Formats: sequence, structure tokens, C-alpha cells
Amino acid sequence: MSTQHPAQDPAHHTDGPADGPADGSVRDAVLVTGASGTTGSRVAARLVARGLPVVAATRRATPVPGARAVRFDWTDPSTFAPALDGVGRMYLVPPVGSTDPAAAMLPFLRQARAAGAHRVVLLSASSVPRGGPAVGQVHEELPGLFEDWAVLRPSWFMQNFTGDHLHAHSARTEGVIRTATGDGRVGFVDADDIADVAVHALTDPAAPRTDLVLTGPEALDYADVAATLTALTGSRVVHQRLTRDEQCAHFRDRTGVPGPFAALLADMDVAIAGGAEDRTTDTVHRVTGHPPRRFADCAARELGLPAPSTDRPAAR
Repeated sequence: MSTQHPAQDPAHHTDGPADGPADGSVRDAVLVTGASGTTGSRVAARLVARGLPVVAATRRATPVPGARAVRFDWTDPSTFAPALDGVGRMYLVPPVGSTDPAAAMLPFLRQARAAGAHRVVLLSASSVPRGGPAVGQVHEELPGLFEDWAVLRPSWFMQNFTGDHLHAHSARTEGVIRTATGDGRVGFVDADDIADVAVHALTDPAAPRTDLVLTGPEALDYADVAATLTALTGSRVVHQRLTRDEQCAHFRDRTGVPGPFAALLADMDVAIAGGAEDRTTDTVHRVTGHPPRRFADCAARELGLPAPSTDRPAAR
């Protein structure tokens, strides 16, 4: 996952047919929300490369090569209908920084279903089960709204250490990664692998109709990550341990996210310290046919550095 991260109601089934619009029109475009973001940009590019019509939805209608750019804002329902025009499938990234994404996403999903969309791939997180907090509430409702669906539940993104994320910035400018994760290990996952799974879930004739927990091939603690970045860049990076409250304040002060969302992120760090993310899965390999990428390889690629030796042993 990234830090950008009720029971079925039979009445939902009155919104429209699940297998297409009532007027019989063809809806073959794929809507990608967050199309300029970490996973959305990768999903959009892969779909365009396959020759599929893509609607790239962002708050500023950011141009995406080969796609139709539209303005889309989860907090502005007037942007929903234009984004849904001609759309049959959707890759949805929840609103960033919201502790209650269901408030915006469920009305949109009902509108999309009524408009004729028939398949949804939702980005969630490995730490959020169906019916859990935040996007877990959207996950709970999704099977009652769409027959063809998937929920991607990736672990924490490898790109958190290489792009514009708080950890990447502090590692680059201060040589420090600050967390409340202790010695907890995480099966960090490459956003490229997430995008590969998403495209498969969007385009395969048979929709997954389940949730997919996505990880990399090894579980690393943050000291392992710091050591890998040190070895790759030649600049020393260390992991600084914070308390839960210190981490909450760190997120809030450095990123400007609302206090409740900063608290949610800090609580996720504490869960990592307790072993909640210490796992790996074979899902990426099973779905895509290729093994998940290692952190060292991903970091080298993202940082424009030579690939590390393939015989490097996995960290702990």
C-alpha cells in the first residue's frame, strides 16, 4: 500500500443491469482514476499499450499519452458522469487522505453501475480486510454491486523509498527513514507488479471475483531497506525508530495530512511492528506468470542505478 491508502444492500440491485447499459450501447473504455499516480499511471500506460481505449481521470485532467484525459474529483459528483462516458471497466484508486472513502466511492459505484460499467478493480491494501476500516467498507459492498470485480490488496509500495514519498525524501536528504515499525518486516511490492496484476484483472475474460494480496518475494524490515539503499547509492541511510505518537506527529507535520489519517498511518506502523505485514504471497507470479520483483532491483531501476548482483541473498 501507499500512504497516499456494511452488508450487501439488495436495494443496490435496482440501479441498473450488471451486464451493460439498458440502451444496448457499447461501453469498452477503461476508466483509470488517479491516472497520474503511482499505480494509476502504470495501469493506464499498460492498457494504452494494449490498444485499449482509456479514460485517464485526475483532478486536473492531466494529459496521459494515448488516453482521453478527464477531470475527476471524488469530492465533486459533477465530475462523475463525464468520466463514466463510454466506460465499461474501471480501475479505482480511493481518495487520498480520507478515512471514510466509502462516502464518496459508493455513490459513484452505484452511478457507474447504472451507467453500464460492468467490471471494477479496486485498489485497497494488505492491511485492510473486507469490512475493515476505510476502503474495507467499499470492498464489503463491491460484490453486491458488480458481478465482475477484484480488490487488489498490495503490501507497502517499494516506490515509497524512491519517489516523492516522505520516506524517499528523508532518505535522500537526511539519510534517515523514520517509522514506528520497530523490527517488523514487510513484503514490500513493486508498483509495476501491482499494475501487471491490475491489467490482468481488468482484461482477462474471467474476472477474479476475489481479493488479491500482493507482495514482493521477501519480507524486509526498515533497517534492511536502509541497508539496501546505502549499498545502492553509496550514501549512508539508517532507520530511526519512533513511538506511535511521534510517528503520528511526523506524518501530520511533514505531509499535511489530516490528524485522523496521520493516526491511521501511525497505527499501521504499530501493526507492522507486531508482525501484521510479515508475509509473502505467490499472487503476482500466479496471476502474471512472472515472479515479483525484489526491492533491490526495483530501487536500482527507479533511481537509475546499475542493477545489483542477482546472487545477493535476500535480507533476513
